[in-house]
Amino acid sequence: MTLPAKPQRRFIKSVLKAAKECETQMPWQRGAARAAMIARRDGKPAMQQRA
Repeated sequence: MTLPAKPQRRFIKSVLKAAKECETQMPWQRGAARAAMIARRDGKPAMQQRA
């Protein structure tokens, strides 16, 4: 017979599972794609950043 998981462990497992399934991109992850989309929308060439 196995004992049920403690509530805290169950909670942590559910949080980790939800985080792995998340497909939302953060603003800093989509910067280049967003700039390209805005440039296409406005009909302007996309600006390139230089290091």
